[in-house]
Amino acid sequence: MKRSSPRFENFRLRGLVAAMFTPFKPDGSLNLPRIKPLIDQVLAQGASGLYVLGSTGEGPSLTTEERLKVAEAAVKAAAGRVPVIIQVGHNSLEEARGFAAHAQKIGADAFSATPAAYFKPETLEVFIECIARIASGAPKLPFYYYNLPNFTGVRFDMAQFLAKGGPRIPNLRGIKFSDAMLYEFQACTRFDGGRYDILFGIDEMLLSGVASGAQGAVGSTYNFAAPLYLRIMSAVKRGDLAEAQRLQALSWEIIRVIVSRGGRGGIKAAMGIAGQDCGPSRLPIVTCTAEQRALIRKELEPLGFFDLARA
Repeated sequence: MKRSSPRFENFRLRGLVAAMFTPFKPDGSLNLPRIKPLIDQVLAQGASGLYVLGSTGEGPSLTTEERLKVAEAAVKAAAGRVPVIIQVGHNSLEEARGFAAHAQKIGADAFSATPAAYFKPETLEVFIECIARIASGAPKLPFYYYNLPNFTGVRFDMAQFLAKGGPRIPNLRGIKFSDAMLYEFQACTRFDGGRYDILFGIDEMLLSGVASGAQGAVGSTYNFAAPLYLRIMSAVKRGDLAEAQRLQALSWEIIRVIVSRGGRGGIKAAMGIAGQDCGPSRLPIVTCTAEQRALIRKELEPLGFFDLARA
């Protein structure tokens, strides 16, 4: 099998990569000055990387100009402290390829992409051709495919993607695996002796992901509860399964409160409750009302949420 360049194989993300929020002003426009303090707090929480313009960052809802500006601001604010991964997926492969070239130009450390999801690729071969087209936009950067089948409707066996796509995509470094198919995730972590970097992408299942071989993970709640997830990883490492299970159950309860009271917009509201107001969500995501935020705050307090946010 043809291997990718060693400079890509040596790039690996470890620990918790925070899926960064995109801050908006009350009128819905970008609030770029908020990006640096947001990143500062996220890194103080213990995140070891930033994933920009993904689902959490509402990347698909931003204009082309807005996406370029957010990517530039995030790279500048991170200032080399941790790796910055820019998500460049778009229904237009040429737009996605252009975003990839921009990520390389501004000094991002890696890039990632969802597949085209309106006209979906119908075979693995066509899927690989599409992803290769996007990845070719930034040949000097490591590339991570963003596997999010419940959102995109695009589902292929990811181990087969690595086997057949690896030789076609020289800068393929791994997968952001946001799917509950743990046997497939494990197959990817073990593929070709663990050559690829497979990042787990479901916060409330981190324990299962780590047990299945994850060494790095990308998630929304790592922005404001990273200490909790770091404790889960630490408990697994020292063999304390009971403690890891207890902490994962606490994670699930925190997420349950946020989502049940505020919907998808509740996650962004929780960041504001934790001390970094990122403004409203952009439709079709509905912004939490003041009443919803108050209820989320009230129900998170007895769970120790504010101790986590201050850690």
